[in-house]
Amino acid sequence: MIYRRLDLIKAGLGLTFILLGAGLAVGQKPTGSLQGQITDEFGGAIVSAAVTLSDERGVKTSSVSNGDGMYTFAGLRAGKYILHTEAKGFAPQSSEPIDIDTRRQHLDVILKPAIDVQHVTVNDVRSGVSVDPDSNGDAIVLRGTDIDQLPDDPDDLAAALQALAGPAAGPDGGEVMVDGFRAARLPPKNNIREIRINQNPFSAENDRLGSRSIEVFTKPGTETLRGQASMGFSDESLNSRNPFANNRAPFQLRRYLFDLSGPIVHQKASYFIDFDRREVDDNAVISAVVLDPELNIRSLNQAVVTPEKRTTGSVRLDYQINPNDTLVLRYSLAHTSLQNVGVGGLSLLSRASNATSSEQTVQLTETHVFNKRVVNETHLQFIRLRDDQRGDSSLPALQVLDSFVGGGSQVGHSFDRQNHWELQNVTSGQFSGHFLKFGVRLLTAALTDESPQNFGGTYVFAGGPAVQLDANNQVVRDADGQPLLTQISSIERYRRSLFFAQQGLSAAAVRALGGGANQFLITEGNPKASTSQKALGVFLQDDWRIRPNFTLSLGLRYELQTGISRHFNLAPRIRFAWSPDGSSLARRPRTVIRGGFGIFYDRVNENLFLQTTRFDGIRQQQFVVTNPPVLDFSTTPPPEVLAGFQSKPTKWQFADDLRMPYVMQAALGMDRQLPHNTVLSITYLGQRTLHALRARNVNAPLSIANGAFSFPLGDVGNVFQYESGAVFNQHLLLVLLNSQFNRRFSFFTRYILGQARGNTDGPGTFPANSYDLSSEYGRTSSDIRHRFLFAGTYNAWKNIRLTPFIVAASGRPFNITTGRDVNGDSLFVDRPAFATDLSKPGVIVTERGAFDPNPPLGAQIIPRNFGAGPSFITVNFRANRTWDFGSSRTAATQGGRSQNGVSDSRYSLGLSVQVVNLFNHNNPAIPIGNLSSPLFGRSINSAAGFAQDEAVNPSAGNRRVQAQLTFTF
Repeated sequence: MIYRRLDLIKAGLGLTFILLGAGLAVGQKPTGSLQGQITDEFGGAIVSAAVTLSDERGVKTSSVSNGDGMYTFAGLRAGKYILHTEAKGFAPQSSEPIDIDTRRQHLDVILKPAIDVQHVTVNDVRSGVSVDPDSNGDAIVLRGTDIDQLPDDPDDLAAALQALAGPAAGPDGGEVMVDGFRAARLPPKNNIREIRINQNPFSAENDRLGSRSIEVFTKPGTETLRGQASMGFSDESLNSRNPFANNRAPFQLRRYLFDLSGPIVHQKASYFIDFDRREVDDNAVISAVVLDPELNIRSLNQAVVTPEKRTTGSVRLDYQINPNDTLVLRYSLAHTSLQNVGVGGLSLLSRASNATSSEQTVQLTETHVFNKRVVNETHLQFIRLRDDQRGDSSLPALQVLDSFVGGGSQVGHSFDRQNHWELQNVTSGQFSGHFLKFGVRLLTAALTDESPQNFGGTYVFAGGPAVQLDANNQVVRDADGQPLLTQISSIERYRRSLFFAQQGLSAAAVRALGGGANQFLITEGNPKASTSQKALGVFLQDDWRIRPNFTLSLGLRYELQTGISRHFNLAPRIRFAWSPDGSSLARRPRTVIRGGFGIFYDRVNENLFLQTTRFDGIRQQQFVVTNPPVLDFSTTPPPEVLAGFQSKPTKWQFADDLRMPYVMQAALGMDRQLPHNTVLSITYLGQRTLHALRARNVNAPLSIANGAFSFPLGDVGNVFQYESGAVFNQHLLLVLLNSQFNRRFSFFTRYILGQARGNTDGPGTFPANSYDLSSEYGRTSSDIRHRFLFAGTYNAWKNIRLTPFIVAASGRPFNITTGRDVNGDSLFVDRPAFATDLSKPGVIVTERGAFDPNPPLGAQIIPRNFGAGPSFITVNFRANRTWDFGSSRTAATQGGRSQNGVSDSRYSLGLSVQVVNLFNHNNPAIPIGNLSSPLFGRSINSAAGFAQDEAVNPSAGNRRVQAQLTFTF
């Protein structure tokens, strides 16, 4: 009933927004016009200058200068206007208020060369705050030299952008778009023209949360021949040792980049091509607990070389079909080869495999200008992904829980083939005080995957109760001659298995002495599976400038996805921006109050559909065996043995009532213009996610009398089900300060106070008890209380620029488990209870508290993610210098430096040095949370990357130094 009411509310809001937007888009009859010429100081016409005309209410009309530098605005109401002009290589200029009446007005504009000012841009704070929908104070716009100061390494670049975007809003966060398309990867830095982060977060054009969205735009071709060649280098001699490795493995990074742009047909067609080759002898650090040849338990800390070779390239063609139509075609290719995949952490070298991947992307964009008010854009993208992996499957895998993972890799020859299509059409227009946008996006994905993963089987060893042994491996007995029981670790169970098997004891005797595997997992059947998905999104957006100091944005979006039975997915959005002190066009606002509310749907990933297709109980059978005779890990049981024990396959399925998760997000904040070109932004952001995804074993055993079990669906094996019944709640307080303090120094800093609660951390989250979800609500893995970021640029002497990038955060929570499967659901996610009697046998006392791994009925189970991980801080530093030489370029770019950061001199040579973790601070990763592991509470690897949210953390060194030399012509 509650969900039905919510749906009715969403529908009502949506229809209200449509009718309100349509009813208000009525203009007045135009009466005047304005024209003129844009020239430089020498009288040369400036072509393609961006010209914007704003009326008293703030309504903007845009145009560009033609081949003679002329611009024209027709059909203007009587009133006051301001003309703003921008062009590459020139300082932007705004006119005094212009009176427009029925006469034709004429205004020529002379632009001066741009002053070389380097800064980290978060909008142009020198122009003050604004009530424009895309000028929110926490938005970040990076261009030219701003992008130059970002890391050269592609992994560090991605980490820096994620850090600038801030924490994930919702369980999955925002997304990366490249040239208006969903992106599988970021293009190389030298290919990027502009980056926009967190801009206009409540726009209906965003299918996912606008908060933490990253939009990347690549460089177009140029009218003159330009190019750039770079070489990057790093070596283990420049880096510090990884604190979790006993040895310093060889490491070297070699990177070669080249790009070239120029005209094909003068002022008609141009091109931009780039090439990037990256060769990295990286490291993986093994931090495990293993047995030596004498079966003694010892630690293993070893750095292993994991070579990687990555080649990327792209070609972009820009073609002006006619004055009203422009075509952009871009093709990119990326190929990566990896060795020793799967090694590191708890995984030993025997688990290594080799992998290759390739990605081809074709993008086509056609822009049609109907008139000066209405523009239509059509985007078409095709992405072809190919992944191959080969590993040893001749030996069963050994998983000694949270001690080590050994044996064969169990990869075999796996491959993944994906084809993704994206088609979107967006029409935008300026009508009186309304800027309207209407668009449609269609997504399709076709996946074919062949994975003989675990066809050789995996033995699982877990901790738990067992008889107590003395130093001579003899059973310790009490005064009555009865064996004493104790809690043993997973590695101790594995040691006993090997030791007593070598003594010639039977499998039953080994098990009686605390040995033997706890589980045997194996997959059989057809390794090939395919699936396809389609999704549709339709949106309408109206940004209505009611008054010069008040903007109201109304939007509505509709989402549809195949494979989901529920199709009523309306997502209304509303947002306002009000300035109490900017009531007239001539008075620039200093304070803007912003607020908004929106609903955002999150599509179910196509890989989950592939999982349910593969493990449907027929195509592939995934067996979980606990029969003691089968758990003799010396050999892999053949299929007839498994059939003899009537093992039931594990099935994956979707719940019948599966829905698309959606987030209800609200925001309220203030932007304030301060002295010294500084903007302060304070924003509260709250969101509630309903129908979030999680997994559950819906056929877990139910306990009945005499210790026997029954199953809700019958004795058909495990049935793992994806459900949309979880919730996620998040509150964030963001305080941002952005300053272009002077010509030498600028900075951007942010502090975030956050809280995240829920009962899921994603689709693969299983509850400790499949039939009692009451204890699952608690901290999520993204619940980081404090976050801090500082990014700045200082222009020192002799063209030297210094760029610090500091990230700090409190620790992430982690889950504490017993490392045992007590309830028989085949999952080792059981959580202990708080110990109330420290003298009770089996109680485990740790620095994080005392826990009872054998809780009695009714005992209080500890909350999910009860553990607190270590804090994180890293100071990254970049220094670079550029030497310009040679005669200047064409007169159209005389003086200074162009807006894309390329020197106006004919040649330049740049040297940059990037240091990650300058002060060599040790940032441990999330600790092991398994109470039965000898590594409980310890971190086994480093989180030392460019930022805390970095997905790939290089292990080559705790402090990494990379140098790059760049020649530009």
